Amino acid sequence: MVHPRPPAPSPAAPRPVPRPLALLDWFSAPTSPDRADRGGAASWTTSPRIALAALLLAPAIYLCVGFLGPSVVTLDLGPRNGSLLPPWHIAAPAPWRNEWLVTGALWASIAIGGAGMWIGLRALARGWLPRLRRCFGLGVALCLITIGVPPLTSADVLMYAAYGRIAVLGMSPYAVTPAGLFRTQYDPILVYTERPWQDTPSVYGPILNWIQIGANRLGGETVHDVVFWLQLVCMIFMVIACTLAVGLARGDRRLQARVIWLTILNPVMIWAVVVSAHNEAIAISFGVAAFWFLRRRPFVAGVLIGIGCSVKATLGLYGIAMVWAYRRDLPAMLRAIIGAGIPSSIAYFVLEPEALGQAARNSGYLSEVSWLAPVQKLLVTFVAGETSYDLVSLLGWLGMITLAWMLSRVLPRRRLFGLSGELDPRRDPLSDAVRTAVVLTVAWLCTAPYSLPWYDLAAWVPIALYGASRLDVIMLARGLVLNLAFNPGRVVGQSALLEEVVARVRQVGTTTAMLGVVSAIVIWWYYACRRAGSLISTRTDPAPPAGTAGAGELTAAAGEIPGAAASVATKTRTGE
Repeated sequence: MVHPRPPAPSPAAPRPVPRPLALLDWFSAPTSPDRADRGGAASWTTSPRIALAALLLAPAIYLCVGFLGPSVVTLDLGPRNGSLLPPWHIAAPAPWRNEWLVTGALWASIAIGGAGMWIGLRALARGWLPRLRRCFGLGVALCLITIGVPPLTSADVLMYAAYGRIAVLGMSPYAVTPAGLFRTQYDPILVYTERPWQDTPSVYGPILNWIQIGANRLGGETVHDVVFWLQLVCMIFMVIACTLAVGLARGDRRLQARVIWLTILNPVMIWAVVVSAHNEAIAISFGVAAFWFLRRRPFVAGVLIGIGCSVKATLGLYGIAMVWAYRRDLPAMLRAIIGAGIPSSIAYFVLEPEALGQAARNSGYLSEVSWLAPVQKLLVTFVAGETSYDLVSLLGWLGMITLAWMLSRVLPRRRLFGLSGELDPRRDPLSDAVRTAVVLTVAWLCTAPYSLPWYDLAAWVPIALYGASRLDVIMLARGLVLNLAFNPGRVVGQSALLEEVVARVRQVGTTTAMLGVVSAIVIWWYYACRRAGSLISTRTDPAPPAGTAGAGELTAAAGEIPGAAASVATKTRTGE
């Protein structure tokens, strides 16, 4: 007797999506997989809704902390003197601004933002396609709202204000320190500077000096207003840099989505650059602008690099990437070098000759979170203190060269930005410059004796343009750990217990994590080259533009290769 086959079980009813999360579908394209799969079959670790919710929750927390008013993490900008300009805050009761409460809240904000970015990266690898204009607008809105509250955790912006004030008073910020001047006369701007940089002259380029002067002219003798103008400039250049990067990816919606997510919507960078009003974006915007002219106008590209170096000398890494990209075209290389030399020579040798020497001093510092900090402590038992710092600096340079070589072995050459599949990416200056910028900036950031979280913007922009790789997760981990370590980043107003906790986090936890970042790249290089059968091999990726390549590589780094991503990875390897 033949028994009838039992009926197939009916598919499980889709799980309802909470209405607040469903509203976030407004940022996803109608054809995006997350919109089609409303049953929630995907893991929460690849859910765009969760990623976007985290990206909105993180700034909500730090905005609340900033709005409460001066605390151990929020700067005291003094009296407003009748000004209606932002940043704004209230005089919240002291218990609401307890050092442990506000510090813990910001730790939570940083962690939530980092988790949201990781989930978003996995969602992009799985095929999520956001609405580009809406997501970009969200990022701009977050940056704009952020400068509505006082800067958080870092008092560097007060030093920017002080250097501009010194110049307005007719002295050189490269020769006169804020504390040195304040010891001779009272000043309404200098009085708000904080340790440990009060006795340090400016290490910034001439263009930043001029911006600081302009902020002081506009703000007058009210430090609140001076800081606002500095916040506004930093925010504007952050938006400019990200806009230029997204524009470079035009014609490839998936690459544009990736660039938006890793730049203007990147919570790690919004926190490090915009929240604390750091000036990295000013220099980076000129570097990204130079990328626009690499294929057709080498001289213009060089001029823009030279201007960027006149903001911060570290943009010279982009200049090296540009020169390397032109290594097969000597006339173009010469035009680019001449173009870069004109503005930088005028700025450093004619207008502000003291600036270059002070900028060089920055390479002699050693951060307590550096992977080389324990090495220096070991060396100082055998050699004099100054010699130990010199040796650590040398180790940093050697480490950078070594790590750059390793990265050049594991990062394939990709055809970027609409480059025809018949053309060798090594002969395309733009594709080559982006890859080289990734190699140099990541190697420098990971091995430098002195490296801070806001420096990472120099790497995130080319990483976003290059396409998915294991560096996405590695640099996210680095930025997340550093942001946590520098909260609070100030050295005033803390209790002895909080100081001890922060010191232990930096000197033990963060230093170990930075060593882990370097180790992760070394291990990646070793196993990648071992699979290739040579420790010095490299390859050209036969993939299409980076926006559609590398999905499998990213999800593999995150620990999972869904079927769709695996299919993309297979096509990438076979060149289909």
